[in-house]
Amino acid sequence: MLNIRRYQSSDSDIVWKLHNDAMVPTGAHLGNDSWYDDVLHIDEVYLQNGGEYLVGEYDGQVVAMGGLKRTTAERAEVKRMRVAPEYQRHGFGQAMLEAIEQRAKELGYATLHLDTGVTMLAAQGLYRKNGYQEVSRGTIAEVEVIFFEKRINQG
Repeated sequence: MLNIRRYQSSDSDIVWKLHNDAMVPTGAHLGNDSWYDDVLHIDEVYLQNGGEYLVGEYDGQVVAMGGLKRTTAERAEVKRMRVAPEYQRHGFGQAMLEAIEQRAKELGYATLHLDTGVTMLAAQGLYRKNGYQEVSRGTIAEVEVIFFEKRINQG
C-alpha cells in the first residue's frame, strides 16, 4: 500500500531523482535547466504559497509525488505528478491524484487545471478517467501539451 505524506525538506534529493527518472523515458523531459526550478524549491513554490506537495512511499522508498500550485484564490494547478517507472501501473498515480484533489478541496479551491504532453497517454487516461476535461492544446517550450481542467468544489 502507498503511504502518502507531505513533502519534507529531507526529501529534496530523492524527489529530484524521481522527477528525472520518471520524465526521461517519456521523451518530454526538457533538460535540467530553470524549467524545473520549482522541483528544487518546493517549500517556497508550493508549501509557502497556498499549495501542497505530497510524496508516496512504498516499502520505505519514495516512488510517487505530486504538487498543487496556487494560481488564483479559486484555482490551483496539479504539477509534477510522477511515479517511478518500475512502480507505474500499480495505482500509485491514481492514489496521488486523489490525495492531491482532497487536499485542494480542504484548501478551498474550486477548480484544478493541469497540462500533460500529447505523448503521455497513460497520464491523459488517468486525468480523463478522473473527470478532467480537455480545454485546449498548445506548446510549452518544445513540447506539445493538452490542457485539462476539473471543477472540484461548487461555489
